[in-house]
Amino acid sequence: MPLQQSFFARKFGLTERDLESYLSEAMSRGGDYADLFFEYLATSSIGIDEQIVKSATQGVSLGVGIRVISGERTGYGYSDDLSPDKIRKAAQVAACIAGGPAKVERTGFTDAARRSLYPSVPSPLETDLAQRVDLVRRADAAARGYDPRVFQVQASFVDSVRHVLVATSDGRLSFDTQPMARMSVSALAKEDGGTPEQGYSGGGGRHTIDYFLNEKTPEYFAIEAARQAIVQLGAAQAPAGEMTVVLGPGWPGILLHEAVGHGLEADFNRKGVSAFSNRVGEQVASPLCTVVDDGTIGNRRGSLNVDDEGHMTQRNVLIENGILRGYLQDTLSSRLLHSEPTGNGRRESYQHIPMPRMTNTYMLAGESDPGDIVRSVSKGLYCTTFGGGQVDITSGNFVFSATECYLIEDGKLGRPVRGATLIGNGPEALKYVSMVGNDLKLDEGIGVCGKEGQSVPVGVGIPTIRVDRMTVGGTQR
Repeated sequence: MPLQQSFFARKFGLTERDLESYLSEAMSRGGDYADLFFEYLATSSIGIDEQIVKSATQGVSLGVGIRVISGERTGYGYSDDLSPDKIRKAAQVAACIAGGPAKVERTGFTDAARRSLYPSVPSPLETDLAQRVDLVRRADAAARGYDPRVFQVQASFVDSVRHVLVATSDGRLSFDTQPMARMSVSALAKEDGGTPEQGYSGGGGRHTIDYFLNEKTPEYFAIEAARQAIVQLGAAQAPAGEMTVVLGPGWPGILLHEAVGHGLEADFNRKGVSAFSNRVGEQVASPLCTVVDDGTIGNRRGSLNVDDEGHMTQRNVLIENGILRGYLQDTLSSRLLHSEPTGNGRRESYQHIPMPRMTNTYMLAGESDPGDIVRSVSKGLYCTTFGGGQVDITSGNFVFSATECYLIEDGKLGRPVRGATLIGNGPEALKYVSMVGNDLKLDEGIGVCGKEGQSVPVGVGIPTIRVDRMTVGGTQR
């Protein structure tokens, strides 16, 4: 698509001559590379609590971020005003920070290849809020109707459309229009005189509102949230100690994302601070494990037609049959490591410097029947839902809160337990994977990844897997 047909040309009159001028300003003090990142984000949000719609917001944020790279040094400036003078001032700030001896000669722009992984969606500002209000009301009614012990429900629906334009000093010009929608439901349940227990469910992706009307409805998420809360009412305290752990399919892939995925981002590895640094070609996991990061899956929350540096996303095999094959690269890391970008340069907004980040990260399916995996465990823990967690990138050590777990006794699922935390080391934990199910599942579309103060949407996934040794924190046996 020519620039004149892009959103920013139509709305702000941006031309190629303007882009060349701003890049020239950015490179005026030297440097190896520069890029412009224009963003226009329109959002709406509806929230219901205590059966009352308590919040309804709409808004727009817009601006441009300008980056200059000179060797290992990066200069960055941004403006929330798209007038030419303000953009040039931001370019001058970036130039002053990163100025170096090198110069780059530019010869115009070439439109990047295009794909379409998600639908064209009107701006939330141009559509009626009534449908969104109906969605959260339906979620509230369904959660309360699931069981009389559910006494409090919160539901929200958030959707947005993000327009981006990336222009680079090496002549690439990329555009994208990125929709996003997410429904979230939280339910509290309590028995007489008991302690309230919480359940949570949600999902979405790069969809239109029709997805929530015809596929994953408010009732779907609401019933799941209520079910989780009710299950916790009958849960015992989790045991503690080293044991066999079975991870269910889907959202438990968040453990893979945190414990392994972050350690495979190239910035940590070029600095030598990751547990995976300088280990390409080594056995870092069980031969049953193949881990992929794929930003090209249609409609998924973590998918992008192009990343936030204008590179097309791709399917990257990170670990293949237990062997480390490579890292997730952005422009800066790939330049310094003399490798190719992998389509993983991401940023929260125009105010943020891009860095290597995951998109949709998951483990490929194996050959085992999920039922056989559970039946193979004489005593252990089965985990289906996770809450928060953290990982130390340098050591690979992680701690995760498992919010829905069941004892495994004599190859059968037993009583639900609460208060379990999984404690381990990412590379070590993968070495103890002894069975991988044939039931790969991606999460419902709720993932938000934080790194260095920036949050971006991501997807995770995993089949049912058996980990022979993992430390569980709970109640001492």
